Amino acid sequence: MNQYKTGCKDTKDQELFITRTFDASRESVWRAWKDPNIMKRWWGPKGFTSSYCMIDLRVDGKFLYCMRSPEGKDYWNTGFYQEIIPQARIVFSNSFADEKGNVVQATKYGMSADFPLEMLVTVTFEEIREKTKLTISHVGIPAGADHDGANIGWNQSLDKLAEALR
Repeated sequence: MNQYKTGCKDTKDQELFITRTFDASRESVWRAWKDPNIMKRWWGPKGFTSSYCMIDLRVDGKFLYCMRSPEGKDYWNTGFYQEIIPQARIVFSNSFADEKGNVVQATKYGMSADFPLEMLVTVTFEEIREKTKLTISHVGIPAGADHDGANIGWNQSLDKLAEALR
């Protein structure tokens, strides 16, 4: 059973928080964030697929992901890992990108110009009695429709993660 809560701590900080508890070991949940083949099974909202996933999980390592909408539109994200504590914490920058990994404005994907070019994501993994509590902090998402959409997208992706962990 997955339990989650979401909310914006302070809208002026443009910060999205999501907490989920997964019926899976911390090692399994961690592996789902570092193994591209597993991540491709869950990355993206309901109905989206992940057509490309490259992960170089080390400090200063780069990632490049692509999620494909049901209509066939590709959405690319890239960033660099800033902090990695195995099975405990990942901190990375996050930007919209093109297929070559070049950072682009969010407007390329129909989002507001209020999105910064770079955001910060922190993911923590906490073992609780054979389950894993996952907490995500995503800083830089503009308040309003973009924040609401990111909240929905992250939660639907985490629903897919729960399925992938079974």
